[in-house]
Amino acid sequence: MGANNGAERRRVLVVGMGIAGMATALRLHRSGWDLLIVEKAPSRRTGGYFIAGFGTGLAAAERLGVLDHLHDRTPSRHNGQYFVDRSGKARRGIGVFDLPVTPKPWLLLRGDVEQALYAALPDDVEVRYCTVPTEIEQDAGGVEVTLHDTASDTRSTERFDLVVGADGLRSTVRSLVFGPHERYLHRLDSMIGAFMLPRSPSGLAPGDGAMLFEPGRSMIVFPFADHPPTALLSWRSDDVDAEFTRPSAERIRAVFGPEPFGRMLGEVIEAFEEADTAIFDSAEQVHLDGWHRGRVVLVGDSAWCPTLYSGMGASTALAGADLLGAVLDQHPGNLEGALTDWERKLRPYTDTYQRVGLKGRQVLTPPTHLHIALRRTMTTLQRTPVIGPALSRRLVNSPDFRMRNTDITRTVQPATSTTPTSLASAPATAAPR
Repeated sequence: MGANNGAERRRVLVVGMGIAGMATALRLHRSGWDLLIVEKAPSRRTGGYFIAGFGTGLAAAERLGVLDHLHDRTPSRHNGQYFVDRSGKARRGIGVFDLPVTPKPWLLLRGDVEQALYAALPDDVEVRYCTVPTEIEQDAGGVEVTLHDTASDTRSTERFDLVVGADGLRSTVRSLVFGPHERYLHRLDSMIGAFMLPRSPSGLAPGDGAMLFEPGRSMIVFPFADHPPTALLSWRSDDVDAEFTRPSAERIRAVFGPEPFGRMLGEVIEAFEEADTAIFDSAEQVHLDGWHRGRVVLVGDSAWCPTLYSGMGASTALAGADLLGAVLDQHPGNLEGALTDWERKLRPYTDTYQRVGLKGRQVLTPPTHLHIALRRTMTTLQRTPVIGPALSRRLVNSPDFRMRNTDITRTVQPATSTTPTSLASAPATAAPR
């Protein structure tokens, strides 16, 4: 089951063509597996919202061979991140990209990573769109999967040695093999709207970002050096199910009303209404006792979704795929042992990133005026020449922050990994015990 050294090749089905799915396919192909990727959408997604590329993800991307196809979109240091209000007042703030951390996180679009992975897929990797699994049955020797082609409304049953569920928060593979979503989805009682803006809103120069915080709701404009900005609208909700009973644009107007929006927030809300593609969804984490059942394994958001609030979804998807391939190589012929070992090594990191996501919800959607005031005070202190550096050092040296830059495979699987060259100086922080 390791690299193809004359051994019989094995077949794997990857369900889902996002970052986790394509990264896993790329890594397993390198180890000699024959690949089929199925995707329920009629075509691959493009575009996407803001993501942060921390050291954990960048190290995995380099080992997967896709880092050279990415570039950091962080604006110039002469640009700024501003706290704004509805009246148009603005004052300079500090964002994660201003912190003294090495390596510096990259500012990316989700579509950047997906395009890089797609371009790296070998020609012999088969991809089928408009295709979903409807039945998964396994025995000691393999997995029988019934696949439904929704475009032609036809079904076929095929056999695989391994099935990888990389089909997101509401995974079909998880529901078929592990049980209904209600068992594993843990709501954070929050909603998000994420989308691409056509241009910088009024009052912001190209490359500048903005943050508007009010109790229980927020708007953040993420700027890029060479691309229109993206926006994130976030709010707390006492009834998540009710959020989906009205059109998304109508719901967002109600959430941020009844007060006048002001010019910048008004432009952002109008842009959401006019966007070709936008995410409107609840923030939920996935909690499972185990990520595999026999020959079926879950990866990425299907297994451990840390939520957008963590900033680690894409990085963990890349790192999880990278480590999965390394562990499978280490345990040839012992799939159960490999998957158990992979989870044992990766879970301390995903648990940490989920805790980071819970903290991030507090930061990105502060519940009270007091939380907002405390954030502004901390920002003011961080900009002072004496206290600021000390506060920044304390933040970046905290275990949670350091683990965002851990090269996971290099740390837990050093004997079978190849150390990335340009990121080799990144600190290899051990997993918490």
